[in-house]
Amino acid sequence: MDAVFLPSPDLIAVFTAASLALIFTPGPDMTFFLGQTLAAGRAMGFAAMLGAFAGLLIHSMLAAFGLSAVLAASASAFVVVKVAGAAYLLWLALQAIRHGSALTLDRDATKTGSLGQAFGKGLVINLLNPKIVMFFVTFLPQFVTASDPHAAAKLLFLGLYFIVLGIPCCALLIAAASRFTAAIRRSPRLMRAVDYVLASVLGAFAARLLFSRAS
Repeated sequence: MDAVFLPSPDLIAVFTAASLALIFTPGPDMTFFLGQTLAAGRAMGFAAMLGAFAGLLIHSMLAAFGLSAVLAASASAFVVVKVAGAAYLLWLALQAIRHGSALTLDRDATKTGSLGQAFGKGLVINLLNPKIVMFFVTFLPQFVTASDPHAAAKLLFLGLYFIVLGIPCCALLIAAASRFTAAIRRSPRLMRAVDYVLASVLGAFAARLLFSRAS
């Protein structure tokens, strides 16, 4: 018997590709754990990274159960959330093109402490980032339908799957922190390419949802 929490294979493939593009896009979490790595070593970087992913775990659970509550209350309201999410994803795509990604790393400006402090700061930075809250609320619903009786389980699975994808990817960035940041600093075009990839992914999901609603 198929696991009810598993989306279809084609949706998992699309979700994987989109998630990888998003994971490698610089943001506050990446800036912090790479900064800690450069300033105090890989152990501090890994502690900060794990704190960020602990925050993502909380976001995943809140989004899954919160969205499932909306679905249980009203399928129409869930559709409204998804359409609003499409508009938000489109706005993020435009912002990525207009303003670009930010990865400002300064060895001297990064304060270091214990591994526990690095973990705690990574957790707080993630939890207090409103963009991450909005992202989980708008991105995950694109992969379930209002008529799906197992929507809550699938939403939680996707959130956890995003974390499973992200941990090894970010671990590789920490392991190659010096080379990675040096490459970015040498090639502004690389960062712009990342911005356009992100914008394309977000725009494609927004268009997909809007057209599916129209049809």
